[in-house]
Amino acid sequence: MSNVIRPCRGVFAPSRLAIILGVVIACAVASDHARAQSAPPVASSATPFVSDRLSVEVVGQGPDVILIPGLASSREVWRATADRLKASHRVHLVQLAGFAGEPWTHGDGAFIQPEVDELARYIRQARLDRPAVIGHSMGGLSGLLLAQQQPDLVGRVMTVDSLPFYSAMFGPTATAESAKPLADQAANMILSADTASFRTQQEATAQALSLTPSEQARIVAWSLATDRHAMASAMKDVMTTDARPGLATMTTPVTALYAADADGGAPVAMADAMWTREYAALPGVSLIRVDGSRHFIMADQPARFAELVDAFLANCALKILPANGGGLVQPFFGVTSPALTGAPSNWSA
Repeated sequence: MSNVIRPCRGVFAPSRLAIILGVVIACAVASDHARAQSAPPVASSATPFVSDRLSVEVVGQGPDVILIPGLASSREVWRATADRLKASHRVHLVQLAGFAGEPWTHGDGAFIQPEVDELARYIRQARLDRPAVIGHSMGGLSGLLLAQQQPDLVGRVMTVDSLPFYSAMFGPTATAESAKPLADQAANMILSADTASFRTQQEATAQALSLTPSEQARIVAWSLATDRHAMASAMKDVMTTDARPGLATMTTPVTALYAADADGGAPVAMADAMWTREYAALPGVSLIRVDGSRHFIMADQPARFAELVDAFLANCALKILPANGGGLVQPFFGVTSPALTGAPSNWSA
């Protein structure tokens, strides 16, 4: 459910980072149509992909797009996106083991790296041609790691409200080692909470992660159906996995969406500064803020999210215009970053 631990008011405090400026997209999609004609289908006689780490549902025809959900989320978080894209793309909806009712057989073992390894195996077995990868939260981190470790397998990556090192939200000097005690504490809290306390905790967290009541209800339902050991293992990995050292040598194009919400979410200036700093080492990264949204951008700003996904898949340049006080996208030390303009100053933890 991507209800990652927040750095305020204790381990499960509300999210404080996210949002977007207005976007005008003008781009020819002839190349995508051509690629749709040539995209190699998964042969019906091919051996079915079987994994105890993830499953994949495939819909549509055309260029390949892999959609990865976040922590404790169902693949259904991507259903609206998949339904819209399937007329022009072949969409691979990933479901991670242990989440939202899926079986989990790995106890308290590692979560993220085995999942990334299985994603790579899936791409090879299905003979996908450098698919686009879109990941939300932990799914975005997985996409970054996949592109770093297997650059020949991935065409481009979009991360959705996902930092290359989650625990950077605890401060610019945080490291994987310094985050370990907090990660252990978070995992213990997940495992030790009684059912009633866990539900109350997830209901509060869901309100911090989305402005949309229907999405809040889904987040809670997915969390309650998630194996606690899977959630705890994933949380520890999220908090102690630092993908920043591999950013400087990445050649895969990356677009990073992030949310901002002046009314209880991340203020613009804080969100801009955080994402600019944490992605600064990635050459040519496109950072795009989505205003009026919390962590689940696809639910809180569905129209804007659809525009940005279409532009990303069309592989064209984005022309960013001010919207709701947002700034222009400007180059900043190799990073495409929103100018810090119109930022509210009344945010409190």
